[in-house]
Amino acid sequence: MLFQRQTFLVAGLSRSGIAGAEYLLGKGAKVYLYDDVESEQVRAAAESLRARGGIPVKKEELDGAVSSSDVLVISPGIPVDHPLPVSFKRAKKRILGETELAALALRCPIAAVTGTNGKTTTVTLLESMLKEDGKGAVACGNVGRPMISCLEELGEEGIAVAEISSFQLETLTSLRPHVAVVLNVTEDHLNRHYTFENYVYLKSRLLRNCMESEYAVLNYDDPTVRTFAEKTKAQIVWFSAREGTDACIEEGEFVFRGEKVCPVTALRAEGEHNRMNALAAIAAAKLFGADNAAIRRALEKFRGVRHRIETIGTVRGVRFVDDSKSTNVDAAVKAISSVKGESVVLLGGKDKGYAYEPLFESMKGSSAVHAVLCGENAFRILGAALKCGYTSVTLVREFDLAVRVAFLLAKEGQNVLLSPASASFDAFRSFEERGDRFRELFSKLKAEYEGTPEGESGADGEDE
Repeated sequence: MLFQRQTFLVAGLSRSGIAGAEYLLGKGAKVYLYDDVESEQVRAAAESLRARGGIPVKKEELDGAVSSSDVLVISPGIPVDHPLPVSFKRAKKRILGETELAALALRCPIAAVTGTNGKTTTVTLLESMLKEDGKGAVACGNVGRPMISCLEELGEEGIAVAEISSFQLETLTSLRPHVAVVLNVTEDHLNRHYTFENYVYLKSRLLRNCMESEYAVLNYDDPTVRTFAEKTKAQIVWFSAREGTDACIEEGEFVFRGEKVCPVTALRAEGEHNRMNALAAIAAAKLFGADNAAIRRALEKFRGVRHRIETIGTVRGVRFVDDSKSTNVDAAVKAISSVKGESVVLLGGKDKGYAYEPLFESMKGSSAVHAVLCGENAFRILGAALKCGYTSVTLVREFDLAVRVAFLLAKEGQNVLLSPASASFDAFRSFEERGDRFRELFSKLKAEYEGTPEGESGADGEDE
């Protein structure tokens, strides 16, 4: 692209939108800035970018900016069927996401990770393994920093370890990963993608540009992911917790292509889903040439990711576990099966369009002894529970009260597990904010029942 000869409209002044605008302004492009959300954060971002040459536009000025712009750069939060990208498409103008803008400029190899669940854990592990091996790996994309803000640091010698979401894949056409990892595909984001088939198609797009010299690391245990082998020219590398594939577990050891890498006990995080994430990361790390000692050191240092089955502490013998990152049914099912002991589970938030019956079918006979429902979709979840005959349910619409109720219902030795199986946007800006609020409420209960000053959680710092 000839940046100085084209005009860009950046829509959505979130983290990725800001990074994209900064990149374009640095290239000397004319950049309009727009966000239909009015908040102090958006206003501050717009003013900061204005100081660098950006041109903020108001809603009544948007039509003029659209007609003057050659390229639309949208944040992942803006769907491709939003009126703004639709207007650009009708005018036969180009539509990009920040990640696509970065992919066009990136000069180093890429390890790209997608899947419904486990992306952040796998990216975190893989970055650590590569760094332990002395490689200049940088985690970016849907986790941490936008990819476009890492270009200078990565240069030609680094390795971009990118978490790629289905939202990003809507506008991502130029990415060619050296190693593409697909962890799993289960129902998610159907409120945006409409059908599971559309969602599966978007996930498979990660592999569309891979050629014979690249690798596709695929989950052999997931029947949907297994079909992706037919959709790419890349060399297939399977990982499995149950079969003797390229990356697998044999006699208590992580194994890659017949070579013992390290004992499974090097990974402290429990649960089959974490072992699967580790296998995927090991396979990708080995394909980049990492040695076994580096991989083992990374596994031993790993303490989990924030808000993913994270133990906060205990109040009167009741343990609080933050799994706010669980925003779909499959993640909640895995959390319930992974946490030790019986749990009172907090469910609910912003609905994403899928069925909740599979969640309650799995909860029957599980360690989940009660469900406290809250949030925008609480009545829809209640209907699914009753349909499945799961009656150990309490409905509380407001989040803060729901946490207190869950604590009062839990007995000594049990858990209060926040694993909502829902997005957070009904009451919070992100799952991180929801998890932070859960931690604050834990501290209040700790102070109230045990006299611990608020803010001192008493947690042991260990994660499940």
